[in-house]
Amino acid sequence: MKIITFYLPQFHTFPENDMWWGKGFTEWTNTRKAKPLFKGHYQPHIPYKKNYYDLTKEGVMKTQIEYAKKYGIYGFCFYHYWFTNGKKLMEKPVETFLEDKTLNIKFCLSWANEHWTKKWDGGSKEIIMEQNYGSKEDWKMHFEYLLPFFKDSRYIYEKGKPMLIIYRPELIPCFDQMMSYWKELAQHNGLEGLFIMAQGTKYCVKNSIKKRSNYIDGYIMYEPGYTYSFMNPANFKEFISNLWRYRSLAVEYIPRIVKLKFLELFNCEIKKPCNIVYFSTIWKCILKHNIPDQYYPGGFANWDNTARRNNYARIIRNSSPELFEKFFTEQIKRAKYNYRKEYLFFTAWNEWAEGSHLEPDEKYGFKYLQAVKRALQVTGEFEQN
Repeated sequence: MKIITFYLPQFHTFPENDMWWGKGFTEWTNTRKAKPLFKGHYQPHIPYKKNYYDLTKEGVMKTQIEYAKKYGIYGFCFYHYWFTNGKKLMEKPVETFLEDKTLNIKFCLSWANEHWTKKWDGGSKEIIMEQNYGSKEDWKMHFEYLLPFFKDSRYIYEKGKPMLIIYRPELIPCFDQMMSYWKELAQHNGLEGLFIMAQGTKYCVKNSIKKRSNYIDGYIMYEPGYTYSFMNPANFKEFISNLWRYRSLAVEYIPRIVKLKFLELFNCEIKKPCNIVYFSTIWKCILKHNIPDQYYPGGFANWDNTARRNNYARIIRNSSPELFEKFFTEQIKRAKYNYRKEYLFFTAWNEWAEGSHLEPDEKYGFKYLQAVKRALQVTGEFEQN
């Protein structure tokens, strides 16, 4: 089983973040400011040995790769940020990785194709970096930037083609035309094409029960968001059709969301987080999913974005390395025998401000990584990379 972990590159300073959020801002800024919101709440998340690393420093990524490979992680999926007129953000770590062939781990890219707004940290919807898809010339410029990554020997392929993930395909009005052109350009440049995958949870949930795009080859069950999306009453058809299957999650989740929306409607102060569910509840639902064609399973160990959203956070309580190992072992079995896929997408390697990381921390050390390794070993899927 090839586990691909999503990888956030926002652990270094760059001018735009200094301008928007204050000089010296990185993801650690958010992570450090988190405070517990109730008794027993695990916040803030502190990296192992207080290693608040800078991804532009030599040796940092090498250590990450050593950890990942030791415990059975197959590859990283780096988030890629490309905006209007070819504007890039947070590109330095990934470009450094491409240049340094000694950083020997498999990788792929996920294009985070949204506007950047202040909403991600609980702020407003004000656009601070616009996403515009431009013309065919813009698409070609973007593809030519991506091509050296696709041709790198470490890049992850599926069915003989480089795997490119699009975070939210529904935001691209010219999606079919762009993907068709990119696949054509790939063939003209000596590749068999591109294996295009969708990641966004709402999009993937909707497409699990309706006709899908001819230009998307695979869909990721990006957890825990994919499972949460089934419990969103705004997606009425999916909500009703899956209410019984995910009834345990509905009992926990829906009343809290109703309360949250009620408080927001009347501009009431939210003193305690309303969006809390239990780790076992989410995982039991993950293990009940139907398995549509073209869908690739996901997994996660923790989720708690208090550092970004404070009282509006989505918090999954009572995760432990032991419980995680139990559920993840079952998911590996399902990936192999039910989904019949060799890839499993994991949230995440280093989403520290989302409380979702396999990297070791002060509380648990390497226990979650050790749980990954044992789950792979007991299912006969561990390979020392």
